[in-house]
Amino acid sequence: MAEPLLQLCHVTKLFGSVIALSDVSVAVYAGEVTCLLGDNGAGKSTLIKILSGVYQPTEGDFIFEGEKVTFNSPREAMARGIATVYQDLSLVPLMPVWRNFFLGAEPEKGWGPFRRCDMIFAQCTVRQELAKMGIDIRDPDQPVGTLSGGERQSLAIARAVYFGAKVLILDEPTAALGVKQAGIVLHYIVRARQQGLGVIFITHNPNHAWPVGDRFIILHRGRVLGDYRKGQVSQEELINLMAGGEDLVRLQREMAALLEQPTGLDLCASG
Repeated sequence: MAEPLLQLCHVTKLFGSVIALSDVSVAVYAGEVTCLLGDNGAGKSTLIKILSGVYQPTEGDFIFEGEKVTFNSPREAMARGIATVYQDLSLVPLMPVWRNFFLGAEPEKGWGPFRRCDMIFAQCTVRQELAKMGIDIRDPDQPVGTLSGGERQSLAIARAVYFGAKVLILDEPTAALGVKQAGIVLHYIVRARQQGLGVIFITHNPNHAWPVGDRFIILHRGRVLGDYRKGQVSQEELINLMAGGEDLVRLQREMAALLEQPTGLDLCASG
């Protein structure tokens, strides 16, 4: 197997006396989808912020393209090719699709005091880049707010790819979507993988991770509970691991015992 595109080696993150991450190691390969799974409080958000340059690890190494790196801001991570798509997408609902695509990096034409935004280039580029993701937008001038949730996610993904992302980090992209829209986003995740990106798909839903994932890393209370390639674990085992294994078994027993207890209606009927 080729060398990892990105690695975290024995990373620990402390906030005072609080241990957010403890001895976490992660490897991400180009052309693969690495699914990072965990329930609320597992440490996913902290890990995302380390990868995207918001936080620096307290201990451990961050290696990118074979080189040990330290990112002091998200801008530095982005400049190296690590793009993060958060749940809020950083899109302006009332602005046109093409303006959102080039927000902060508008193409220009002309020179000196006559420089101006090249709208024609921007609109054509947006159509082409979204077409590569399998999206045929109706009008690049339409407000982003008129797009569906899945289309907005795909726009954010296409934007990251266009601006040179090598690693694409997706923070819960399907969390607020229905079944159909979540399926659309999963389709675009596969498209990004096919273009050679290393995709990190953060989710708490193993049913969304399983169809697209090549590798599954389960976080539990700031630690790596398991790290498996797809052939090493079944979907049922993945769900069990993410639920905490023993915690899930204990909960199932408690629910079974609760269901066996007589209800008020049962007591009235027997009386």
